[in-house]
Amino acid sequence: MSNTITSESQLSDHDVQAVDELRTAYEQLKSELGRVIVGQHEAIEKLAICLFARGHALLMGVPGLAKTLLVSKLAETLSLDYSRIQFTPDLMPMDITGTDILQDTESGRREFQFVHGPIFANIVLADEINRAPPKTQAALLEAMQEYRVTALGKTFDLSTPFLVLATQNPVEQEGTYPLPEAQLDRFMFLIEMDYPNEEEEVEIARSTTGDELPTLSHLMTGEQILQHQHLVRRLPVPDHIFTYAARLVRRTRPKGDTAPEWLPSLVAWGAGPRAVQNLILAAKARAALSGSYMVRLEDVQAAALPVLTHRLITTFAAQAEGTNAKEIVQRLVDETDPTIG
Repeated sequence: MSNTITSESQLSDHDVQAVDELRTAYEQLKSELGRVIVGQHEAIEKLAICLFARGHALLMGVPGLAKTLLVSKLAETLSLDYSRIQFTPDLMPMDITGTDILQDTESGRREFQFVHGPIFANIVLADEINRAPPKTQAALLEAMQEYRVTALGKTFDLSTPFLVLATQNPVEQEGTYPLPEAQLDRFMFLIEMDYPNEEEEVEIARSTTGDELPTLSHLMTGEQILQHQHLVRRLPVPDHIFTYAARLVRRTRPKGDTAPEWLPSLVAWGAGPRAVQNLILAAKARAALSGSYMVRLEDVQAAALPVLTHRLITTFAAQAEGTNAKEIVQRLVDETDPTIG
């Protein structure tokens, strides 16, 4: 196995200290959110990874799992602007991006002025994104990809950091517009939120039925988050980690020569190159948040499920036998050799 890391890619003493500071800040963030959010530790970790890796996430879970509360409290602790967009079938692109409005000026003249829509925030919760028509979904996805908005022929830059968290309701599917696979690929992570256990549910009832929720402390500023995002990008990655990430993604493609024999009957379409990029970036963020000064194999393996699950299209045969994309990804992780031949 090659563990090659060149001296140029080693972290400087200043960056080593910055990684330690990020790990401490992340522990404080988890503790602060724990004052309001009971359980959901994995979801909090994955949200933090997306934020510091400059990715976006798709939140999946039944109603009542505190998805909206989690996102709003995350923005509160990080001193970031937050907006929530409730997607509905009649929602238009300008309802998200904003539009020109005719207003009176001090000189007495009437002029068009652009009024910013809810997309102009640091953290945007796109609630039930699959309820809006494709044109409106596309307006949001353009902002996610380009970090800018085009409205009425004008272009407006979005403020950074910028994180979109979209939810899909897995219970009701009638009258919805599921995101096409190409648009799902724009989300770094699929974060699945499950029911709490009995102990957590009792604590939820105890802590949320009082007079009011506690006010959380502000732990970071937007400028500090941007600095942490740049730090994550500088984290060194050994050569064998790059090779492993590419090999794992290539094995998801049923028509490729590296796919295992059992895969083509279960997978109709595999993950593209963006999945490799997201695997590496998510692994970098996870390593930095845990205080590691370089990316480890376990960081890539931990990122595999949230990065790859929503990028695999399963066949009818897989659906018929009850095999889902998550199980296929886990099997690929278990079987993919991390060593270089």
